[in-house]
Amino acid sequence: MKIAIIGTGYVGLVSGTCFAESGNQVICVDIDTKKIERLKAGEIVIYEPGLEVLFQRNLKEGRLHFTNNLQQAVEQSDLVFLALPTPPGEDGSADLSYVLGVAEQIGKLLVEHKQYKVIINKSTVPVGTAEKVTAKIKENYIGEFDVVSNPEFLREGVAVEDFMKPDRVVIGSSSERAQKMMHQLYAPFVRQGNPIYYMDERSAEITKYAANSYLAMRITFMNELANLCEKVGADVETVRVGMGSDNRIGKRFLFPGIGYGGSCFPKDVQALVHTSSQYGYEYSILNAVMRVNDEQKLVLADKILDYFHGDLTGKKIAVWGLAFKPNTDDIREAPALYIIPKLIAAGATIVCYDPEGMPNTKQYFEREHPECIAHISYGDDVYEVLEGADALAICTEWTLFRTPDFSKLKSLLKSPVLFDGRNLFDIPQMKESGFYYNSIGRKTVHI
Repeated sequence: MKIAIIGTGYVGLVSGTCFAESGNQVICVDIDTKKIERLKAGEIVIYEPGLEVLFQRNLKEGRLHFTNNLQQAVEQSDLVFLALPTPPGEDGSADLSYVLGVAEQIGKLLVEHKQYKVIINKSTVPVGTAEKVTAKIKENYIGEFDVVSNPEFLREGVAVEDFMKPDRVVIGSSSERAQKMMHQLYAPFVRQGNPIYYMDERSAEITKYAANSYLAMRITFMNELANLCEKVGADVETVRVGMGSDNRIGKRFLFPGIGYGGSCFPKDVQALVHTSSQYGYEYSILNAVMRVNDEQKLVLADKILDYFHGDLTGKKIAVWGLAFKPNTDDIREAPALYIIPKLIAAGATIVCYDPEGMPNTKQYFEREHPECIAHISYGDDVYEVLEGADALAICTEWTLFRTPDFSKLKSLLKSPVLFDGRNLFDIPQMKESGFYYNSIGRKTVHI
């Protein structure tokens, strides 16, 4: 099939590459000329395990193309995917200006082309967006076309696997013609029997928000439970195992930590709350989820401040992990971005290491917190940042961090003090190794 992907961000690039891998002709469009030139030259612009091999193969074999020319992409395609950003506004609403702006351009292009197209919302969009896109196209074009809602369910770090072998595919469309084309497109990806669900556009739009908001709620529940476990002397990890063995609950998304981040959970929860308020309904649970998550992101900083009696003047804190989760370079809403400024404000200097997230973190602090730049440095490896540090704080659960050389770690640190926001290590192991060890929802190990 002939496909256009408008937007070469995380969703657009993964989707376009994976569609090409199944034999389709794919044209990816972006207004960023420099990015398109890099992609044409074979330079991948995001970090996602497994994507590089597929990207290079399909670029070489001529199934994956990149352009700044929207007209060319629309004219040469039967299916046009909108994979555009929908950033949250100050009120939590999703900004649809990119989506509706492109929809207007498509309407103008269809006037000249006059051939049936299916326009697919791949972006995460609020209820009613398909209708808005349809109306925007109809401002200029009244011929045949359909708008479909096809939300993505990609997890950063395993996005290629999620796309190539999806748990389910959701198609929001009342058009049999569009449904038939979408079925043909996705059939190769569900050969193992996983379902394609067909529903109305509004139900498909809310399905994505509902799924992410529920998962965010599970994470937040566990974080609050962890805080309670610390107060009563229980171990949240054993509680988690006991809970997860109940098949009504399951084992996933029960790991406590220092809050959720990333590009999806924070903005999707905000957007669902905003949609609720527009319809006169207060989504009380999700309002609480947002409040608790904001507080949880600073729990590790508070633990460090308590240990040093509120004054970090002259203290050097090593930080392992900057990305919001492992196996990605995405730092959006990452807990580390909240923890670091609070530690610096208390007088600390910070030295960081992350396998993929350091370039984006440098840009973030230059843009958002220039006052912090002089107090942050970055190391070339996991041990370099420990030398002479008064404590180590772990913010991301990269596999690399799970099995360190504890004797080396202890020799490099000024004091064997470790604050673990992801519960990577066993309590008995830390006792035996001679560390002060403060984690989430468990008893603190004292030296």
